[in-house]
Parts: sequence; C-alpha cells; structure tokens
Amino acid sequence: MRWLSFYRSAPDLGQGSRYTQATFGYVVPAGAAGAGQEGVVDVGARSEFSTLREAIAADALEQLVEQCGDQADLPLQGLHFAPTITDPKKILCVGLNYKAHQEETGRGGEGVPTVFVRFAAAQMGHGEAMVRPRESASLDFEGEIAMIIGRGGRRITPQNAMDHVAGFGIYNDGSVREYQRQTSQFTPGKNFANTGGFGPWMMTKDEIGDLSQMEITTRLNGEVMQNATADLLVHGFAELIEFCSTFIELEPGDVIVTGTPGGVGAARKPPVFMDQGDEIEVEVKPIGTLTNPVVNDVQA
Repeated sequence: MRWLSFYRSAPDLGQGSRYTQATFGYVVPAGAAGAGQEGVVDVGARSEFSTLREAIAADALEQLVEQCGDQADLPLQGLHFAPTITDPKKILCVGLNYKAHQEETGRGGEGVPTVFVRFAAAQMGHGEAMVRPRESASLDFEGEIAMIIGRGGRRITPQNAMDHVAGFGIYNDGSVREYQRQTSQFTPGKNFANTGGFGPWMMTKDEIGDLSQMEITTRLNGEVMQNATADLLVHGFAELIEFCSTFIELEPGDVIVTGTPGGVGAARKPPVFMDQGDEIEVEVKPIGTLTNPVVNDVQA
C-alpha cells in the first residue's frame, strides 16, 4: 500500500485554485479509480484523522483501508503532494552511512552512526520546488531512503526493530555545503527552507519485499549521480532504530533518513551543485521516484 499526504484543491469552499491544509490518503489502482488511471482515496475527509502521522500512531492503517474502500476521490495525476509525513515529531538523519560516501568525504568510520536533525519546516513534497538560498551557491543533492516509524519505543532491540517500522519513503537531503561546513555541526546547512524533499509516498513493508535490495538512484537533469542498494548501508535499518531509540524514545511517524551513497556533488571534480532550472530525481526501487525542480531564492 502507498500512503501519501497532499493538498486538497477546494473550489467548493469558495477558495478558487488555492489549497487548503494538507490531508492524506492512499493510492488505488487504475481499475478502482476509473478512467484508466490511478487515483487517491482522501482518508482525511473520510475519517477522524487529520494527518498520516495520527493514523499511524493509532495503528489504524489497515482499518482505514477497510473503512474507506477503493473508490478514488481524485486522480493521482496532477496531485499537489505534501511531504509524506507533514508533522513528524522527529526527523533523524544519518550521515556517512555508505562506505563510498565515507571515502569521498574522508569522514566517518567511527563505528557508530552519525546522527543530525532536520526540521519539518524545511521539507517540501514531490513536485514542489527545491530552493537554492540566496546566501549560497552550494546546494547539493543527497538521495536517501527514509524509514517511517510505526510503533514507538525506547531501547528497541535489533531483533524487534523492524516490527516498529510502518514503511519506507524517499528523501532528498538537500544540503547547503557552505553552511554545513562552517563548523563541525551540520544543522544550518541541512535546514534551509525548502531543501528537504520527502515523497511521493510511504510504501508499506509488505509491498516492498526484500528491504536489503531497495535500489537508490539520484539523477540530476537525467544524468545518474548516485546509485547503491540498501545492503551497502554501513549501519542497517535495525541498527539505526536500536541506536536512535537508545538516546530518545521513537514515536509513530518519526522519520529516520538513512544516509546517502557516494557521488554527491561536492565530492566531484569539479563540484556539481544545483541551480535554477535543474531537475533533481531520487528513485528508490520499488517505491517510486521523488522529483523536484530547482529554483533560486530571489530577493524581494
């Protein structure tokens, strides 16, 4: 099942083409959607839950599918996507978690995960613009697999870790390298507005199959920049859950962004950074593809 968050067009509310607050739902196949295309069931409109995080926290996803059925409320094509989890309590990002990325940066290898935080306010959805800030020309791509927590817990064991996962999505941890490198702390360079692409949806574990064979590919204007499979993670999914839940309680809807492969723009010779008019894609098989156009922040 593919679960997603999106903005609902609301002409019936007299708001013209403007969008209301985000809602959420799931994708239904073309046969169910009618008109030969996939559709979306608007669960936010059909249930007491306002966000996907709330539904995950109530362990209600299967029940909601039974309750809401397969009659689409709107087509998937043309949807205005929001970040998959619009209101996470935590976004924990893992750095230097592929050997090739450690080698190209000359960092990592301490034996424990490198963890930093992102804020939800810095995210944008599939199809929305990734913004290069006016303060820097060093906006870089980092395609990653995002792991969404389904059941909370503290000090979770590796043996039970995957029972705490609701599903996986796609993340582009857009990084403003100049600000990331000003000190030893990553936070400023990882939290410029509209640099954290998250989407297009969360795919549940049962639909993915072998998690270790998820394949991530990042393309800039169609050219492959990064490629790896999940089995190359230095610290795997279960280990990341164990480590993060040691220092803080994980809650439903929390997001662990698991790390980027080698091939980032800053490590290339010459460096390759994103600019106005670029298109950045992060594909994770079998989940799908997260696509964002790049625009420059223009001084008003």
